[in-house]
Amino acid sequence: MTTAAASSPRTYQVRTYGCQMNVHDSERISGLLEQAGYVRAAEADDDPDVVVFNTCAVRENADNRLYGNLGHLRPVKARHPGMQIAVGGCLAQKDRGEIVRKAPWVDVVFGTHNIGSLPVLLERARHNTAAEVEILESLDVFPSTLPTRRESTYAGWVSISVGCNNTCTFCIVPSLRGKEKDRRPGDILSEVRALVDEGVLEVTLLGQNVNSYGVEFGDRLAFGKLLRACGDIDGLERVRFTSPHPKDFTDDVIAAMAETPNVCHSLHMPLQSGSDDVLRAMRRSYRSDRYLGIIEKVRAAMPDAAITTDIIVGFPGETDADFERTLDVVREARFSSAFTFQYSKRPGTPAATMDGQLPKQVVQERYERLIACVEEITWAENKKLVGETVEVLVAVGEGRKDERTGRMSGRARDGRLVHFATGATGQQGDAGSLAGRIRPGDVVHTTITYAAPHHLNADGEPLSHRRTRAGDAAEAGRAPRTPGVLLGLPTIGAPAAAPAPTTGCAAH
Repeated sequence: MTTAAASSPRTYQVRTYGCQMNVHDSERISGLLEQAGYVRAAEADDDPDVVVFNTCAVRENADNRLYGNLGHLRPVKARHPGMQIAVGGCLAQKDRGEIVRKAPWVDVVFGTHNIGSLPVLLERARHNTAAEVEILESLDVFPSTLPTRRESTYAGWVSISVGCNNTCTFCIVPSLRGKEKDRRPGDILSEVRALVDEGVLEVTLLGQNVNSYGVEFGDRLAFGKLLRACGDIDGLERVRFTSPHPKDFTDDVIAAMAETPNVCHSLHMPLQSGSDDVLRAMRRSYRSDRYLGIIEKVRAAMPDAAITTDIIVGFPGETDADFERTLDVVREARFSSAFTFQYSKRPGTPAATMDGQLPKQVVQERYERLIACVEEITWAENKKLVGETVEVLVAVGEGRKDERTGRMSGRARDGRLVHFATGATGQQGDAGSLAGRIRPGDVVHTTITYAAPHHLNADGEPLSHRRTRAGDAAEAGRAPRTPGVLLGLPTIGAPAAAPAPTTGCAAH
């Protein structure tokens, strides 16, 4: 089956909202469409042949944002015969046929469990000139069996599990993503090796709860073993993971982090609240002492570890004393960064119907106090790095002011954002200046000269610069494409034709 005319391939755009899972799913969607013959539209193209919205149902006003964007596209589609609009992701899984009822110009609605059906659904909708809505209640195929168009030459997401077995009262994810399903370690490592073979230097292992990895095949220590196995992959320089759950965090994972050289000393571990009463109401099966105990062990094993977190303010029933306890835990934990959220009702969650919903002004006041507390701490922690030399993996899009300031940006091994100078432009043949020679994906060592609450600056010329295969790929305009990593299942039918090569290069 051909989904694009031979003379003029159909173009597509994927617009992503939400978390890392959605970002990674969008890479799968792009890979599927390109395998089916579609070509990515230029960013400036305001009327591609296919627009796919990959949605999130966790954020406040997610529905309004989607329908607002769909409304903007309605006249565009009217001017563009044959244009198709598809809606997938968590909001599609939740709202289902309601999307087509509210926006009848949508052509395809697909859920979190059947991403792989998108090309067929688009073709069916074109043939039948009618909307196609397909929502499955359980996983069709594991997403990592699908082809992927990676958005970065130097860093890649690798799913180790999908779904979640927890029942946090504020979270709708388990009902939309389903129960946890784990990939076999060999399949994960095969995908990591495939990325490294493409030049990728950094991999982030991704799951709703990475610490419970192995529950399906009965190995409670599987995640620590997986981290150690990543340490044996030549060419893999950095390993990260997100997100762990404190209730499942075990000492063997801390040991694996400390003892495996390419595992970064950075840990993102959601706190949500410092109050045990609120944690109990959230159905988070740990308490603040347990949380702080994990941090103490991590820092004992890795004194340089940077720890980040998520915190929700204004959960139903949160008292002034509860909120003060959260501030106390923040001060004791000394986070290097925190993602802070004001609680908002999510229909379908137990918390949405709880007593004690707080007035907006109370939540806002607490939120502002929390941000002030966090920034005071992160600034103090960042100042400790002034004068230190750090290794930076050069990135794209991390520094919004880079063009104006003449700097480049990237992440240190501990995950901190670093804006660094590249040196004054030298005369031709001046080996002392690196200006113009550093590419995204390259690695530099540089000395921190200034600290702010959310970033570090290095205003002297880098001490060293290492060109990498990832940098070569960025310079050539190539993005890694990985085929589906099979799970030992046979395929049916003839293999799909390879898409025409394209250039160009996009992501909680």
